[in-house]
Amino acid sequence: MRTSKIIATVLLAAMCLPLSAQSEAGLIVGAEAEKKVNKKLSIGIEAEMRTRNNLKTMDRWKFGIGAEYKLTSWLKANAGYNLLNQNFREDIDLKTSGAYNHWRPSYWGIKHRVYASLTGSYKFNNNIKLSLRERWQYTYRPEKTVDRWDFDDEAWEDKVRTAKGKNQLRSRFEISYDKKRGLLTPYASMELYNSWGIEKIRYTVGTDIRLSKQHSVGLFYRFQDMKNVDADDYDPNMHYIGLGYKFKF
Repeated sequence: MRTSKIIATVLLAAMCLPLSAQSEAGLIVGAEAEKKVNKKLSIGIEAEMRTRNNLKTMDRWKFGIGAEYKLTSWLKANAGYNLLNQNFREDIDLKTSGAYNHWRPSYWGIKHRVYASLTGSYKFNNNIKLSLRERWQYTYRPEKTVDRWDFDDEAWEDKVRTAKGKNQLRSRFEISYDKKRGLLTPYASMELYNSWGIEKIRYTVGTDIRLSKQHSVGLFYRFQDMKNVDADDYDPNMHYIGLGYKFKF
């Protein structure tokens, strides 16, 4: 019971953090299913939705498929594909004089993402587990024509957003209390997104709750600290509350 009280206190405190003018709050809700093929190989599918603008705006839908292979007792590899349907934020560009030039409303667009990662872990006798995951991902945004308002002509025009691909390295360090067949698995992690420089850092604290051998749910708080990001990929700092469900069969 002591562990559950600690996790509840941490999550409650995180939820009550004040939002600055440069940050927003969002909700992440996901579900996944995993099938163990043999002792080393498992495959899975997942779906996720995410909001922004203090939970008022739908931000993204994600559907994915992946596989995981246990190389040794302490090292595993996984790879997969995600289809992302993202609500791109509106954009206003200004003239050198500071006057409005163009306004592009928000719009929905597709992204394709592939990834591969290695995760090493070590578990102490007191059930404390440390893990380090290194993930490479490549995200591709196809070309799309969207509407844009021209303030000089006072008319709508077509704006072509050219196709764009991006490589990133994601490094995540995690510490957890992983007791076999325990009800709760509390954890905390820090993840760095690197693309020729740190672009953002994610801090997450939460717990997985084991309902049965096949069913579990997860609850977490995440703060996303934005660093050196292209204007094309702009997001403010984000506070997320997340809820997930996992089914193993």
